[in-house]
Amino acid sequence: MALVLVAKKGTTSPIWHFFGFRPDERGQPRDLTEAVCKICSCVIRAKDGQTTNLHDHLRVRHPAEYATLPARAGPSKKASQGQQTITGAFAKGTKYKTDSDRWRQLTDAVTRFLAKEMVSFNTVEKPSFKAMLHTFDKQYELPGRKYFSKTAIPNLFNEVRSNIMKELGDVEYLALTTDMWSSCNMMPYMSVTAHYINKEWTLQSKCLQTCFMPESHTADNLEEALREAINDWKLQEKQIACITTDNGANIVAAIRQLKWPWLSCFGHNLNLAINNSLAQQRASTDRAFGVCRAVNTAFSHSWLRRRELQKAQVEMKLPEHSLITDCATRWGSKQQMVERILEQEQAIKRVFAQDKSRRPLPQLTWQDMTVLESVNNALKPVADFTDILSGENYVTVSSLLPMLAHLEGVLEESVDDSKLTADLKRVILEQMEGRYGDDTIQRMMRKATLLDPRYRGDHMKPPELHSTKSEIMEETVREIDLSLPRPTPGPSHAGEDVEEPDAGVATVPKKKKWSLGSLLAKRAATAAAAKLTDEQKVESEMTIYLQEMAIDGEEDPLTWWKTNEKRFPFMARLARKYLCICATSTPSERVFSTAGSVVTPIRSLLKPDKVNMLVFLARNIEI
Repeated sequence: MALVLVAKKGTTSPIWHFFGFRPDERGQPRDLTEAVCKICSCVIRAKDGQTTNLHDHLRVRHPAEYATLPARAGPSKKASQGQQTITGAFAKGTKYKTDSDRWRQLTDAVTRFLAKEMVSFNTVEKPSFKAMLHTFDKQYELPGRKYFSKTAIPNLFNEVRSNIMKELGDVEYLALTTDMWSSCNMMPYMSVTAHYINKEWTLQSKCLQTCFMPESHTADNLEEALREAINDWKLQEKQIACITTDNGANIVAAIRQLKWPWLSCFGHNLNLAINNSLAQQRASTDRAFGVCRAVNTAFSHSWLRRRELQKAQVEMKLPEHSLITDCATRWGSKQQMVERILEQEQAIKRVFAQDKSRRPLPQLTWQDMTVLESVNNALKPVADFTDILSGENYVTVSSLLPMLAHLEGVLEESVDDSKLTADLKRVILEQMEGRYGDDTIQRMMRKATLLDPRYRGDHMKPPELHSTKSEIMEETVREIDLSLPRPTPGPSHAGEDVEEPDAGVATVPKKKKWSLGSLLAKRAATAAAAKLTDEQKVESEMTIYLQEMAIDGEEDPLTWWKTNEKRFPFMARLARKYLCICATSTPSERVFSTAGSVVTPIRSLLKPDKVNMLVFLARNIEI
């Protein structure tokens, strides 16, 4: 009768293919310390699952079967690797405690990953994510989704918010931008961003909030929301140098009620000017634009046509570009659509001529191409203006006045312009001049331009320059802080040394020994400066500043101010105030781009306060 044995459960060693255990009445191993050889039925001692005796038996009694086993690591190899201590072995298998520094460090890293990369909380419960972290550190036990949602993210939000609030508390002036947005589930939000120049003369941009706005977007409600925003951040209205928004009647009225300095967004202004100019020429342009959209549709709905277009581009040596469709909310997209159709005209016509489908295809006639060329000639010169002024990490407001002057030059009618091109240029220029014609906005732009060392007094007529100088000097004198440090001569006499410190005390450097001539000259200069009034000091700074040459247009004006702040301490204060203003409301638009990656159809049930936290962290966390 054949011997019936029970296999060892959960084993991975190949030696157990040759050994088993006698079963009891339930079919379970009777004694796990006594293994039975399947070849000769000998009983071998195998206490605590050790396999040394099993290997020895197989090697001596059954060498042929032993030869089929994989080679075991010899004693010399184990010795070379070093013997692990019992304490170390137990430590490696022990999970980090939740109050340990290592556990907090790893959990914080995962929290920042979730916030910055805008991934869902259930990522931490996915097997592949857990397996990856287990590979990195087997002692780390990842918390669940609810921990990150209810504890880790709120804690990180409070930490980052506290740091930004502390930084804003040290800022004398800042600028704001704001805009409205609706999520994929039609939940309305309002964003507010802050921009300021820190002590190191670096332009900082922070997302303050993305607040839920379920009420009607009236001027009163928007005013209340903006006031609550600055109160939540403990900001004072006197700190606000300006707020940049679009031209919506409700937000403009709200800012007017708040009595904050206001600047309309350059990007919105230019987009409205272009759209209004095209609207006046609708009879001439509607058909051509309709054909462009129909061409885009014909290619977007057929991968075969897109493939043939790529072949035609290669054969005709045209740029391998895709076609572009205009979007009402995307600045400059109409001009990009027109320019791309003009660029790919010959390739498009070849593909349509070879198309074998029975569906009717749009036809680009010579009349359409003439209209498109006229439109492109009018819009192309201003295509890059919005992108240049949409930055938030460099100074933009001081370039508004020079940009408007340049705009007037590029939109000047030429003898080669068609009637359609000339009409479009004229209306765009009239619209832009009208949107920046307000005297308050003009004065603000002139101050910013004068305080930018790239421009100084350029781009202003003599009367405007004179009035701007007077306004800056009056404002500087009015806002001079009496606590500003004033240079005063030291109390020590010439040639007097500082007493040597005792041993163990930090060494104090010796003061400079003054000669009699330099000491008298220094005291005379100090006495003369002390006799000057604040108005005279500011006027002296202004005179010296305007007499110097403007720096290169590619240089950073904030770098210049960082170097020359001590030379112009009074004007530097106003430079911090005006050069932080944004020329466009693009920073708020970027917040909504981030919000769109947070509130996706998969995460459409996120609560408004959680949306605010996640967008805030995604925009403000620094890696």
